[in-house]
Order: sequence, then structure tokens, then C-alpha cells
Amino acid sequence: MTRPSARLMVLGVAAGLLWSVAARAADVNEGSPMAQGARSQDLTIETLRGLLWAGRTTSSQLVATFEAAIARSDRTGPSLNAILALNPRAGDQARARDAARRPGEPGDILDGIPILLKDNIDSDDGLATTAGSLALKDNIPGRDAPVVARLRAAGAVILGKTNLSEWANFRSTHSISGWSGVGGQTRNAHDPLRNPCGSSSGSAVAVAAGFAAGAIGTETDGSIVCPSSVNGVVGLKPTVGLVSRTHIVPISHSQDTAGPIALTVRDAAILLTAMAGSDPADPATREADARKTDYSARLDPGALRGARIGVMRFCAGFHPATDLVFEAALARLRAAGAVLVELTESPDRKAMGAAEQKVLLTEFKADLEAYLASTSPDHVKTRTLADLIAFNRAHASEETPLFGQELFEQAEKTGGLSDPDYLAALATSKRLAGPEGIDRLLAQGGVVALVAPTLGPAGLIDPVLGDHFVGGNTDGMAAVAGYPHLTVPMGEVSGLPVGLSFVGPAWSEATLLNLGYAFERTAPARRKP
Repeated sequence: MTRPSARLMVLGVAAGLLWSVAARAADVNEGSPMAQGARSQDLTIETLRGLLWAGRTTSSQLVATFEAAIARSDRTGPSLNAILALNPRAGDQARARDAARRPGEPGDILDGIPILLKDNIDSDDGLATTAGSLALKDNIPGRDAPVVARLRAAGAVILGKTNLSEWANFRSTHSISGWSGVGGQTRNAHDPLRNPCGSSSGSAVAVAAGFAAGAIGTETDGSIVCPSSVNGVVGLKPTVGLVSRTHIVPISHSQDTAGPIALTVRDAAILLTAMAGSDPADPATREADARKTDYSARLDPGALRGARIGVMRFCAGFHPATDLVFEAALARLRAAGAVLVELTESPDRKAMGAAEQKVLLTEFKADLEAYLASTSPDHVKTRTLADLIAFNRAHASEETPLFGQELFEQAEKTGGLSDPDYLAALATSKRLAGPEGIDRLLAQGGVVALVAPTLGPAGLIDPVLGDHFVGGNTDGMAAVAGYPHLTVPMGEVSGLPVGLSFVGPAWSEATLLNLGYAFERTAPARRKP
């Protein structure tokens, strides 16, 4: 898709940074990983921590390395369009980390590691938080979301913001994943003609393409695991309440969460360790401090031995080629010692989905207007959902050229958080997804986790008919229940990645990461874009 020239103006200084970064590539000197023969797609957090702590590279060199990769492939070359804005302060942050580091002495868990943020997460870097909408193009928050503050405290360098499905894909039922009014169309890292999925499109594409060591996405229903699966990377949607949602543009306080996207399970565990924790401003996180752990320290390559795992057959059978890859993945699980239990009875996901939609529409209006009220009225003129609807109509050539805003319009008509119909739908959706869904499946099979294909391979980007994905487990029970969901690359279909989902009960991140880590060690080498 051709980017309208008006969008270049929106990106402002950030676009200039992207184009000028080639000059900074000269800073990728003999100490940089690239100078040592590494490709940016190989630079895991674990690898970079070792290089930094050994004094074999610097954070400044890493920033230059990743910015050079962005310059080569994001706006030129395959033009993946994953990056909305680079952080003009990243170099200063990197130099500060370098000055404080003592080679040979382990530092903070993310000491000097460049990380990207989905552009619905506030950060105090002089960058706007747009959620992909031109209505928020001047929304410079001057504050860090608590999850960003935790990343900084762990030593991370915020490299920039990633493109996303506008409003986290909650504007129209006919949307195209990865498209936003601010950023245009993000493209799949493995085939630029194919859909990146969403809504954390840019975050997953950026990690797969080697634009950063890791990225933060957000999910309400499928928005981390879907793009991670089709771009061949690891994505984890945590238990709702493990990670703060304060100062993140919302959809639903019942289902929203931020989560890590990374090249490996260990990297995802490192990121989650930094991100997790309680936030007094987010009541859902009251248990987080008691529940969190060092997820990377607990990884066990033998975790599959004797582990009873339920196979959700009702989430397979949608695509023959994906089924073949899934059967091969199950064979690897068995070979690693897992005991697989067949589960064929599907919960009532249709009824659950209908109730979920009522919940999302109602909570979106209330939660979004609460976020808008927290922004500066000097920078954000749209103060209500009704204002946003009017803005989109007034800027239809830029904001609604491909699809409409019927979800906005439906949400505007909802009756608020005290509406009996909403409260009934909330109770129904939670019951069907949790006690009568995942919890019942776990108990019936006597299993510690459930597995299924995350999704089929990515379809083509289609601005006429919109998204078309085939089957899988990217949405539904884990999202609605608020339970964790991990996707790990399991193989390829015609050269396109497909993922394996691990789902468990609330607060089972350590178990899922362990199982995913052990499975990852049995899988073929990751396909690089």
C-alpha cells in the first residue's frame, strides 16, 4: 500500500531519523555484533547480555546496529513499515547505560538492551502515543506507563514505537491487520505481500526482521499471539493482572494486557521478569508482586518429561498443511517425554464470543474515555468516543479510506459499566471461558496445559475483502478468561511460519514458558526472513 504523503508529516522528526540513520551505521564499529558477522535477526537478548557484560559491544553500538537494520528494511528494501517512530533520546540512554556498566560484572536484567514499544503504550521520550490514529498524533504524554518504567529500571533502552492495527483493531469488523492512519500498512516479515496479523503487528514484524532484541505488544484477544505466530517469533499474553495496564490506550479492562514478543522463549521470559509487578493504579494487578518470579531462571530443558498435556483437537482440522506441522509438533512433544491427552469436546465458544463482544463494546467506551481524560487537552482535542467518531468522519480520506468505524458506533450506544446486560454478558463470558472452558478441560484431562495450532499461515494483504485467516487458537478462551497464552514457532507451511499454542490456568506463566522452552529445543531452526 502506498503511504499518503500526509502521513509523512505525522511522523515528523522520527521519519527523518529513519532516513538519516544510515550515516550512523558508521558507528557500527569493530566491537559491534554486526562487525563480528552476526545478523540482526540472530541478536537475542540472551546473546546481547553476554556480549555487553563481556565488554565485546556497547549499548550505543547496538542502537546503531538496529537503527541501521531499520533503515535498510523498514522504509526501503522490503519496506516492512513496522516502525512508527524512533526515539531521539535512545542514543543518550544507551550512552548512560554504557557509562554505568562495569565489564565482567552482570548488570540489570536488560542492561543496555534496545526494546521497541507498541504505539499504544505511553513513554516519556518526546514521542506521541497515537494508537495509530491521526486523532492522537500530538498526544505526547510526558509520562512512562508503569510497564515502561519497569523496563527502564531493568536497564532497557527504548528504541522507538511500532506500528499497529489502528485502535488495536477495535474500529471495524472489516479492518486490515497492521494498517493505521498514522503508519500505513505493516507487512509480514517473511513475505511483504502477506498479512502481519494484529494488532501488535509492528512489534512482531520488528522482532522477526531484527529491528530490536525484543518488543512489547498488547492483547485483548489474539493481538500478541496471532502476529507472533505468523511472523515466526515467540509471543506471550500473560495472565490479566500480572502486568500493569496504566497509561496504555485500552479496549477492555477485563481482557487487556501487555506482553513480550521475542526471538526465543528465554528472551520472552527475561522480558516478562522485567515487566511483571503490581501497580496501585491498576487494581487487577494486586496479586502480581506475590505471583511474579524470575521466569528465565526457572527454565528447564527437561520440562516435558512426564508432563501431561491436553491436545485441543477442536482447534485443529482447519487446514491440512497446518495439521501436518501440528502432528509433527505433537510427535516431538511425545519424543521429549510428554504424555498427550486427546480432548475433543469443544466448549461453547460461539456463546462465549457473543457475550465477549457485548463486554468489549461496553468497556471500550468507558475505558477509552478514561484514558482520553488523562491526556493533555492542549494536545488531544478528541475527549470522548463521540469526538473520535466525528473526527474520523471529518478526516475520512485519511482515517476511513479502506474500512469504516462500526465498532466505534456500536460502542457509543452502550449503556455503561452498570448496565445489567453488560454485567450479565461479563459473567457469562468469564464462566464459559474459565470454569466451563479451560479449567474444565484441564481437570477432565488431568493435564497441566493445553496445546493447539496458534493459526494457519498468513494470508495475503487484501484491502478489498479485509483480513482472512484460517482457524487456530489465537482468540477465544484464554483471552476471555484472562489466562496466559504462549505461542512458539512449530514449523512452516510453504515457507510461512506457524506457531504452537500453550494455554494454562491463571498465573501459570512459569509452567507454560518451561514447556515452551523444552519444546523449542526440539523444533527445527527458526526460519529467518
